[in-house]
Amino acid sequence: MAPGSSRKIYAASARSHTRRAKQSSGLTLPSGIFPAVLLVLLAGLVSWGYQAVRPPLPKICGSSDGPPVTASRIQLRDGRHLAYQERGVSKDVAKIKVVFIHGLDVCRLDDVIAIYTSPVCAFICCFGLSFVMPSAITIFNILMMLSSQELVEELGMYFVSYDRPGYGESDPHPSRTVKSQALDIEELADQLGLGPKFYLIGYSLGGQLGWGCLKYIPHR
Repeated sequence: MAPGSSRKIYAASARSHTRRAKQSSGLTLPSGIFPAVLLVLLAGLVSWGYQAVRPPLPKICGSSDGPPVTASRIQLRDGRHLAYQERGVSKDVAKIKVVFIHGLDVCRLDDVIAIYTSPVCAFICCFGLSFVMPSAITIFNILMMLSSQELVEELGMYFVSYDRPGYGESDPHPSRTVKSQALDIEELADQLGLGPKFYLIGYSLGGQLGWGCLKYIPHR
């Protein structure tokens, strides 16, 4: 082989080795990296969107930056406040004492006396229930339809409605349970001096707490 051709072969071989070295030294991304990055970006976008549209945390009534307290309130053993409203005759002379538990989207102001002592409201409510569900006409509905403030006074009925934790002007209780709320009712009754026994009316979702009271404070 001629000396010139041998040098050409060596030069071509050197260039080939150089190209392979450059190719092998390049960065190779692991398989599946792009879907993982896309998932992380999507999670970050969803988190940002949630933070952007989430309403601000409610301010506690009576706090330095919160709304003023306008309702009567008691302070529970754990330091929380429970707002309440009394109706009917004075509890000192009452023969029947009732604790009213409101539903999901209402408060202490939407109690049974405010709703049912108006004969027109009571008639509409009972008639509407009877039209949708005939079995909904009960003795309770009939009594409420016929009730009036005069009848409440004649029977000696006292009602107290309260804001459940986190509603109205009552302090929130993030770790609340059915049992803790039943004990709230018992403490409310004790601080108001309702005596060893009282009646309960649980409206709508308040019925859940009524069953809770039957389970956790049946002696009351």
